[in-house]
Amino acid sequence: MKNIIKVSGLFLLVFLAILSLTGCSKSNKNAQKHNENEVIVGYDNTFVPMGFLNDKGIPSGFDIDLAKEVFSRLNMNVKFQNIDWSMKDVELNSGNIDVLWNGYTLTDERRNKVDYSNPYLSNNQVIVTIKNSAIKSKADLKNKVVATQQGSSGLDILEKDNRLVNTFKNKAPILYDTFDNAFRDLESKRIDAVVVDEVLAKYYIANSKNDNFKISNDILGKEVFVVGFKKGNIKLRDKVNNVLDEIKQDKTFDKVYKKWFNQ
Repeated sequence: MKNIIKVSGLFLLVFLAILSLTGCSKSNKNAQKHNENEVIVGYDNTFVPMGFLNDKGIPSGFDIDLAKEVFSRLNMNVKFQNIDWSMKDVELNSGNIDVLWNGYTLTDERRNKVDYSNPYLSNNQVIVTIKNSAIKSKADLKNKVVATQQGSSGLDILEKDNRLVNTFKNKAPILYDTFDNAFRDLESKRIDAVVVDEVLAKYYIANSKNDNFKISNDILGKEVFVVGFKKGNIKLRDKVNNVLDEIKQDKTFDKVYKKWFNQ
């Protein structure tokens, strides 16, 4: 019995030591992750031209360049982490990322969930079809298969317009993990239309290898892009706001905009 007690006691000591080391490891990892000189940007690496992987597998895009410029001026190291965009709120609130910066639309719901920067870019939600489609406006979506991306602003717009959605063939939009996959199915005529951000649609069409898409005349919604921060992280928010103002005043913002939108 004494031998059993001794072994059990030894096992307990070893177990507690391992547990302590594990806790220290997690604590150190967490401390490194929230180093004041480092920021982790969450983004969808397929969302052209805001944030995506280029041909060399390197994060690129308007928001990527903008974030690099802002955090460089703040003397902070920036890392870009691809996330499932439908899980963006979970990623932000859990601390896996520090900011959301990737065509992040300000909505009434998001105002209550996150802290956010001043708006820095305007955008519209539009309907994209193949070029020879008879769809010219949202009224023409009746009995059509309409798609958008899960967790996108396009989905938010559609969820607020039950009258429109109820006219769709499936009484609901088809949801894709990325807009890229939605456009591929649109080209293959598996779906009839995609509700998508105008900035993405224009860039995708302009850089497509074929001239097979068009944007309809109707605008489904107007919106603005902001940078999202975990609720309460006003210190970082204010720093980003100050630098955004600075780069707009010295015309750096205009240079980045012209690079990606050629305007």
